[in-house]
Amino acid sequence: MDKVTAPAPEPGEAWQRVQLARHPKRPHALDYIQRLFTPFEELHGDRCFGDDPAIVAGMGFFEGMPVAVVGQQKGRDTKQKLYRNFGMPKPEGYRKALRVMKLAAKFGRPVVTLLDTPGAYPGVDAEERGQAEAIARNLREMAALPVPIVTVCIGEGGSGGALGIGVGNRVYMLENAIYSVISPESCAAIIWRDAGKAELAAAALRLTAQDLLRLGLIDGIIAEPPGGAHNDPDGAAELLRVTLRQALSELAGLESEELIEQRYLKFRQMGNFFAETAGGSA
Repeated sequence: MDKVTAPAPEPGEAWQRVQLARHPKRPHALDYIQRLFTPFEELHGDRCFGDDPAIVAGMGFFEGMPVAVVGQQKGRDTKQKLYRNFGMPKPEGYRKALRVMKLAAKFGRPVVTLLDTPGAYPGVDAEERGQAEAIARNLREMAALPVPIVTVCIGEGGSGGALGIGVGNRVYMLENAIYSVISPESCAAIIWRDAGKAELAAAALRLTAQDLLRLGLIDGIIAEPPGGAHNDPDGAAELLRVTLRQALSELAGLESEELIEQRYLKFRQMGNFFAETAGGSA
């Protein structure tokens, strides 16, 4: 879908998208990995502190092509949610992700990342172990990774927590996913001192896939089955498969220097809505 022709969301639609992105039965990273990357071997630990179940990372095959996969994983029931820390990664999660991505670079494998987090974990223990540094290091290292990176926001894309594994040559969003610098509830609490105005904040944040495509921040929108991905996880996975196949095919012909330069220019241009005229003025 072209960013110029992407339709603007209707009033109230943004909040509906938020609810769909958070639907308790919405497919998570492992649901897509099990359907698209077979076989898949998960790797654990950051070789520094420990393992982080909020991030799943490993090596697999996509239609016979060896790839590395990194995804943020939420839980279903209470036990799983606690184990996965509600999909909020800690520093060791980002360092594990980077370890796997560097292995991919060493062996010339493309990287696929699946974003689905309300944000990086803000706890004291995470801050003590260098949460901000871990995310910043990932941004720097991913920008210079000499292999193709395809990023897909499959649910919630929460600020730097998502961006820590989100620097890609191609960035896509599922139709009902959201991607924002802050959650609607937190935004409403800051701006209006009332978290109850989250619906108003959701519209103001321009966090839907349609908004981000129109602003040129993503490369495309992946359609979902009628009613949302939770109604047909298999169908959602097949729709994702088509996009991954096309993106990986397009990027396969680029040299390492071209991939790095493309990634650099892509993110440098984000937020730039002005162009110089012939006379030199904006």
